[in-house]
Amino acid sequence: MADALRKQAEPEAAELAAPALPAELKTRALQVFEALSSEVRLDVFRLLVQAGSQGRVAGEISTALGVPPTNLSFHLKALVQSGLLAVEQEGRYQRYRANIALMLETIAFLTANCCGDHPEECADLRRSMPALEPFLPPLVCSPQGGCNK
Repeated sequence: MADALRKQAEPEAAELAAPALPAELKTRALQVFEALSSEVRLDVFRLLVQAGSQGRVAGEISTALGVPPTNLSFHLKALVQSGLLAVEQEGRYQRYRANIALMLETIAFLTANCCGDHPEECADLRRSMPALEPFLPPLVCSPQGGCNK
């Protein structure tokens, strides 16, 4: 009897599950978060975002962050494997650039279906942080309160 009451009180797991999203997007997001879970890798990525399309060579990154080159190469390899960095050989040097498109894709993945059945809440949150708007997927709300991406 107690089990039957508990089952009635507890929502089904399917009711609590997030809307299904393509497995590939989820896998990429997990790779991004795993790669950025290191303080050094997070600092490298932020430095390269600031550098823009110019990027930086490994020696510049090492100097800017005060990370020994041998340690840095390990972190750069992890960021390249995750797709967060692109690397290009320039003579004896390797130039690294941030894959900003992947980060924006990750942000879009995280904010998809914002606020569930109440997208107007998401619109209110976005209006309160206008600096983020250029980085988020479009959100269009009707006067009746419904919003679409």
